Amino acid sequence: MRSSRNSGGRRRGFTLVEMLVVVAIISIMSLAIVAEMHGTFQDALLRSTSRELAGAFNLASSRAISINRPHRIRLDRLAHRYFLERGTRGGSDFHPAQDVSGGSGALDARITIQILEPGRNAPDDAGQEPSADSGTPADFPSIRREEAVTFYPDGTADARQILLTDRDGFRLALRINPITSRVQITAMAHP
Repeated sequence: MRSSRNSGGRRRGFTLVEMLVVVAIISIMSLAIVAEMHGTFQDALLRSTSRELAGAFNLASSRAISINRPHRIRLDRLAHRYFLERGTRGGSDFHPAQDVSGGSGALDARITIQILEPGRNAPDDAGQEPSADSGTPADFPSIRREEAVTFYPDGTADARQILLTDRDGFRLALRINPITSRVQITAMAHP
């Protein structure tokens, strides 16, 4: 008859070295996954901000056409907010459009916003980027706290390019066509 005990009387288990190797492998894999997800989160944040602004611009354009009054999106770059404003009949004064759903919102503070105006502080060709070494300090974007993009009742808009940059330096440009007031989102080259 056989005995129910192990022949050696010992149980086989993991050694301390084997456990340390497994913990080291798990740590290395975790670091690689977290590093990869960080870029994915930053990318999602940048794209989400661009879609939110594009939606606000489209809202201002459609409101301007349907109400037959100029509308504008005012961007407060320091507070990271945007506001829809309705123009008066003459179009010179603007007042907040508080009765419009989606007429204001907050933008993520981790995304920097730069507003460029073709012919002034951005190239006229929408396919080119402004060069970093050209121009005088007056050619660079203004440092005003608030800036706006106006949409007119005839379906036109101010020609603007809004450059969004995340903390990793990845950039998206929102280009507003002055003739059709359409917004185009374009990925920019990483510096």
